[in-house]
Amino acid sequence: MAAQVVGGIGMGAMLAVGALIALDLSGSDTWSGMATTMITLGAAVFALPLAATAARRGRRPGLTLGWLLGALGGLVVIGATVGGLFPLFLGGMVLVGAGTATNLQARHAAADLATERTRGRDLSIVVWATTVGAVVGPNLIGPTGGLAAALGLSALLGPVLLTTVGFLGGAAVIAAVLRPDPLLLATADRAGDDAVPATTLNDALRAIGRTPAALLAVVGIVSGHTVMVAVMTMTPVHMTHHGAALTVIGLTISLHIAGMYALSPVVGWLSDRVGRVPVLVGGQVVLVVAAAVAGTAGHDETMVTTGLVLLGLGWSGSLVAGSALLAESLPAEVRPRAQGFGDLAMNLGGATAGALSGVVLSLAGFGGLNLFAALFTLPVFVLALRALIARNR
Repeated sequence: MAAQVVGGIGMGAMLAVGALIALDLSGSDTWSGMATTMITLGAAVFALPLAATAARRGRRPGLTLGWLLGALGGLVVIGATVGGLFPLFLGGMVLVGAGTATNLQARHAAADLATERTRGRDLSIVVWATTVGAVVGPNLIGPTGGLAAALGLSALLGPVLLTTVGFLGGAAVIAAVLRPDPLLLATADRAGDDAVPATTLNDALRAIGRTPAALLAVVGIVSGHTVMVAVMTMTPVHMTHHGAALTVIGLTISLHIAGMYALSPVVGWLSDRVGRVPVLVGGQVVLVVAAAVAGTAGHDETMVTTGLVLLGLGWSGSLVAGSALLAESLPAEVRPRAQGFGDLAMNLGGATAGALSGVVLSLAGFGGLNLFAALFTLPVFVLALRALIARNR
């Protein structure tokens, strides 16, 4: 939880200014969306390698490595921005995505020793721990901008400096404090079970495909993340075009991130009490409402902010309930690789949406972008309805 707080500062700061730096370097709305896209793509690229590191050596080495790679990405972004090298900037953002992947994989560490009765709560508490840093980060744009200016850098690089320091702090906390290692402890508890065979990614994929609840969980997680990234990526650009101050943009992103994380313990508790599927489907409904509110906001900054908060709440319901549903739907031997695949799929979905968001914004405006994003919830409703019909039969 402590590492999530420190590392979350870096995540929130970068999300607030990444698209604006890309806009300055490329001079194009279309290319500005590639900043968040590269972060999301990086999270997808590093999801399986970091999960494999954890499987071989434990959660502590895997999470520490991810935070360090994210910090390296921050340094690359600073150098690329100073040199005006847009392709190198995009490469740095891919490395920053390792920090996002690490932040996401921490919730699986919380589930390593969780019981079926409290898995949703345990996941959600670690997700919630990101709130403090992620909300504070975007609101430090002004102070860190002044620091960057004092160092002879662009004011937009202030949050990037904060990102680098935050990721380094996350690595230090994990390396020093995450003892005993939860995954190694869980593995030791199962060491005497000869019935648990070695598995591959293909085994996990087959298990997901033949288990309706697991498939619904993965699709729900992917849908929630895809909708969130598509809208959130272009919100700073949309608000900039309508004359919003940088501090207002930072506040909007902060409240959005608060919606993602702050109420996650409530979401986790509800998923334990009410059920994973109702909370997962409810999250998708909130995402549709969020797209409707933000998409019809026009110049109204309050409505845009409200839509972004709802967007975060819908994402929380999808991630927490979906992760708990995935964990309990599969046998222990395939669970880790299935979780790694789920993180890979959600970030690939987000990367695709982020890459397309700039194009959609240019062609259809912010309202069209929100409509485009909302369409990604349809597969979840179809799978949930199919599961309900199958259960009734």
